[in-house]
Amino acid sequence: MTSQRTRERMITRLREQHIGDQRVLEVMRATPRHMFVDEALAQRAYEDSSLPIGYSQTLSQPYIVARMSELLLAAGPLHSVLEIGTGSGYQTAVLAQLVERVYSVERIKPLQLRARQLLRSLRHRNIQFRHSDGGMGWDTHGPYDGIISTAAPETIPEELLMQLAPGGRLVIPVGGDIQHLQLVVRTDSGFDTEIVDQVRFVPLLGGVVK
Repeated sequence: MTSQRTRERMITRLREQHIGDQRVLEVMRATPRHMFVDEALAQRAYEDSSLPIGYSQTLSQPYIVARMSELLLAAGPLHSVLEIGTGSGYQTAVLAQLVERVYSVERIKPLQLRARQLLRSLRHRNIQFRHSDGGMGWDTHGPYDGIISTAAPETIPEELLMQLAPGGRLVIPVGGDIQHLQLVVRTDSGFDTEIVDQVRFVPLLGGVVK
């Protein structure tokens, strides 16, 4: 269930789904996705489906992780990326191998602690964590070259837009019952927004859980 052959099938499927960024594909091939879910679900880790991780949260399907990472990197290398929603830590691990530094915010403390321990065991040393309301971002380390959200607000929080550097890219699902993945690029005159695809994410909630 965790064999190289199983991982290769996932990569082949991602290519068939038109994921073309070789850096993203190589990182996802190398990242042990089965370690980011409960042992009982490990045999399903490389399927193209989302999986529960507790606290009404999910690990996104491989295609969504790959697509969002590809969109974030499409304009070139990134120095600093803010991740809204650490969750299982899988998207965090993928990003950590693609950008210089990742700043990851999670509102649910037990999920954050589990992800931090796992990511450290995998020797990812370029990640900083914060237990906080993700909708507020993390302005201490901004502005960011990229921001990625793994939960969907009804509308994009103004705080996230303001923490984007000029030319920075925000990849975020937006909406309620119907959600769309959006790419927002900060320009000299404002923000350019592109609707990428219809998606389904957990909602971006305020407050924190201890």
